[in-house]
Amino acid sequence: MAKLLILGAGGHGKVVSEIAQLMKQWEEIAFLDDREDISEVLGISIAGKLADLPALRSEYEYAFVAIGSNTARLKWTEKLSHHGFKIPILIHPSSIVSAKSSIGEGTVIMAGAVINTDARIGRSCIINTASTIDHDCILHRGVHTSPGAYLGGTVKIGERTWICIGATIINNINIGCDSVIAAGAVVTKDVPSNVLVAGVPAVIKK
Repeated sequence: MAKLLILGAGGHGKVVSEIAQLMKQWEEIAFLDDREDISEVLGISIAGKLADLPALRSEYEYAFVAIGSNTARLKWTEKLSHHGFKIPILIHPSSIVSAKSSIGEGTVIMAGAVINTDARIGRSCIINTASTIDHDCILHRGVHTSPGAYLGGTVKIGERTWICIGATIINNINIGCDSVIAAGAVVTKDVPSNVLVAGVPAVIKK
């Protein structure tokens, strides 16, 4: 069995590390983190700082980015590819993922999430606890759905967009890149790039 490095030992990294442990595919898991005041998290050792990544390639075959920022997560995932790491897909055993869906490398699917038929999830996405991604949805690179988000069928989400806790997007909606759908929002019409929408129904706030 191979070894796995997880970049980032914060709250998101804790969840990611537990999912990796539950998958039982790695003989050893270690974190990289830039904080000075920690040597381990949840019993998992800190192998070094993020800048130490290239030097650890000979020891670790797999690496995964557990950083909440969508932009930073994509940047570090590109660095993993550059240095020749294999980038896994992490899927919690309690999630439901259709065999007819596709999941990009570097994506994590958390407890209770549902990915339905013919959904396409891009690279380095976060599908958080109890999120539902219905049939024929397309999520591009770096999308983050927070706990309890619900995407109806045939929704398309642009790169690096964040769907916050409990937001609902009805069927056949297109959302641009780098936007934020606020917690509890109900999206009933298309959303452009680089905006924040909130409310029921959701409207552009800024």
